[in-house]
Amino acid sequence: MSSTELAVIAPEEKPKVSTGGTSGVKSFLSGGFGGMCLVAAGHPLDLLKVRMQTSTQYKSTMDCFRKTLAESGIRGMYRGMAAPLVGATPVFAICFWGYDQGQKIMRYAYNLSPTDKLSTNQILFAGGFSAIPTTAVMAPMERIKCTLQVGAANSTGVAYKGPADAAMGIIRTAGFRSLFKGTCATLLRDVPGSVAYFGAYELIKKKLTSQSAGQGSISPLAIVTAGGLAGMANWAVAIPPDVLKSRLQTSPEGKYTGVRQVFVEMMRVEGPGALFRGIGPAMLRAFPANAACFLGVELSLQFMNSVW
Repeated sequence: MSSTELAVIAPEEKPKVSTGGTSGVKSFLSGGFGGMCLVAAGHPLDLLKVRMQTSTQYKSTMDCFRKTLAESGIRGMYRGMAAPLVGATPVFAICFWGYDQGQKIMRYAYNLSPTDKLSTNQILFAGGFSAIPTTAVMAPMERIKCTLQVGAANSTGVAYKGPADAAMGIIRTAGFRSLFKGTCATLLRDVPGSVAYFGAYELIKKKLTSQSAGQGSISPLAIVTAGGLAGMANWAVAIPPDVLKSRLQTSPEGKYTGVRQVFVEMMRVEGPGALFRGIGPAMLRAFPANAACFLGVELSLQFMNSVW
């Protein structure tokens, strides 16, 4: 045996890299601002979408528009806007924060640095993950908004005056838990919808700019185009569960036991075509609203990056 001792050196373990990147606070604030831009740009068409989904009296988007305008005037097109406008800030703030956290989870899991580009599957995971924390805030806001948009009345037959009145009326009629009616349907809509939403945005923007979100100078035209198309991709996936959610959330208390019963009855009475009711105004709204959203997000991020 040789007197020379051979040192056995264990292979050096690769250290975990930082999961940094965009600050969670910046993602939160920029998402909130983007949500406000989205609501301001898209609410009238969202109202038409909900009315078409919850009623069979309208033959088309234009028919719904004409009847709503004749019934309530221009102001009627913005009925129920206060709830999503107030709710848009926390909802979209949480959504974009959740997307940022989903990206950080992927960077940690695959030992990637903040400058490494995520794969398509990793981006899709981050998008789907964003829907989970968002639903906790989104579900009651959607419940109040849809109740107002269909012109629901309180127990005395008087129409609700606004989101606070609608919320209190819902609680008085069916309890606090009723505010979360349709939560499972909202999650069923938003997980696949968010996968399509963020996935389409990142991939389209990458094709147009050869850059990932938050890195370097981004063309406003690329943001608007990618954001608008991402919104359309979202609704192409999300419209059937959104119809179920709207029906469930605007139905009288006790009519449905859950989203499954809504689906079964709709298929029996109206057929599969009912699942795509409201897709016209949803798609018309999707491009301008989400173009405004992502433009607000990206520009506010650029501003915050320039000041801190």
